[in-house]
Amino acid sequence: MAGPPGGDSEPITDFRQLVEHLESGCKPRESWRIGTEHEKFVFKLDTREPVPYDGPFGIGAFLDGMTRFGWQPVLEKDRTIALAMDGCTISLEPGGQLELSGAPLGNLHETCDEVHTHLAQVKEVAGELGVGLIGLGFLPEARREDVSWMPKGRYGIMRAYMPKKGNLGIDMMIRSCTVQVNLDFGSEADMVEKFRVSLALQPVATALFANSPFVEGRAVGWQSWRSHLWEDTDPDRCGTLPFVFEDGMGFERYADYALDVPMYFVYRGGNYIDVAGQSFRDFLRGRLPGLEGELPTMGDWIDHLTTIFPEVRLKTFLEMRGADGGAWRRLCALPALWTGLLYDAEAQSAAADLVRDWSVEDIARLRHDAARTGLHGTFRGRPLKELAGEVLTIAEGGLRRRAIPGVVDPDESGFLATLHEIIASGRSPSDEMLARFENEWNGDAGRAYSEYAY
Repeated sequence: MAGPPGGDSEPITDFRQLVEHLESGCKPRESWRIGTEHEKFVFKLDTREPVPYDGPFGIGAFLDGMTRFGWQPVLEKDRTIALAMDGCTISLEPGGQLELSGAPLGNLHETCDEVHTHLAQVKEVAGELGVGLIGLGFLPEARREDVSWMPKGRYGIMRAYMPKKGNLGIDMMIRSCTVQVNLDFGSEADMVEKFRVSLALQPVATALFANSPFVEGRAVGWQSWRSHLWEDTDPDRCGTLPFVFEDGMGFERYADYALDVPMYFVYRGGNYIDVAGQSFRDFLRGRLPGLEGELPTMGDWIDHLTTIFPEVRLKTFLEMRGADGGAWRRLCALPALWTGLLYDAEAQSAAADLVRDWSVEDIARLRHDAARTGLHGTFRGRPLKELAGEVLTIAEGGLRRRAIPGVVDPDESGFLATLHEIIASGRSPSDEMLARFENEWNGDAGRAYSEYAY
């Protein structure tokens, strides 16, 4: 969700400064990088309970244990709430989910090496504490009251505000996990095309990576309950953004949209000030109630951009946000999918042609249906599995043309292998779990912890 706040800087005096911050993300192709973020649940091995912050096996102890590898603590009120090292951070989601925000890396071989190094480190510490880690889109058994909140000031503000806007925002915060990839753009026009392609195709990723069919031990009839949570979290800051597909879309249009997304907080002097529901536009005019006469800093703007939760989010890069957390072998597959689609000109053009005549209503319907039925649905009279296969073919072609070799592999396309398996079987990860739930698990969703833990 976010690491430390953006911090203090010079006051912003003009809307153009907000736009220029987004524009600063434009980079030549040779400077494009891949950043992967993945979250995982931490649970007590003997009871399967979510782990609290405090205590000998708590998240605080886990973070302390990670410092042996060179990670540096990031403190809030004298408590470690994140770790940093070499362009990476390990941060805490509200319910104690651990998130690695990886460094911007040059290719998928480096990305997957980073993933495996992180796995080795967290498994070593987890084994000493008697806890396990698992990648799922949603906690399969725990109730809200079973989950402890982490000691980060921004989460207290969000916790109070979320129920005012939707019924499932608290569940999104404390009981869900995702994997994301962050990608660059070369120009405003390139950003717009990438934004449109990735928003339209985000439901395909949702279906391929669907991995959250259980809520409190029950199969709830959704392949990706995590994705469904966003449909009832906060309409002011979530969903598919219709204006992205309109004429005039660009950095200025997105900045204008972001100004009207209600704020959560302002960070000053080591404290979070609750301004939930108030307007950044008023803040820019020096009219924010309680902070009258004070102007925002660029740190405030950076913080505010992290509190917007559409399916694709623009910062100085684009974040792909549609996939459930999952098995370790799929953590390399998500960046492979989007890199193949968006980092090769021919593939990006083919993907843009594929979605060009899709309406906003088409995309919204596809997003809902992908969360509910996974690969079993249809889109415009076509099986979603078939559409996903075409998207995968485009991505594979893009990776082959990039032709970046690894130690053994001739290019990066091998990281798509697990997605080819999903397409060939027609079964999402949720389908696989549901079949086991109904058969050898005898209706015990908690078996996921022993069968799918890292």
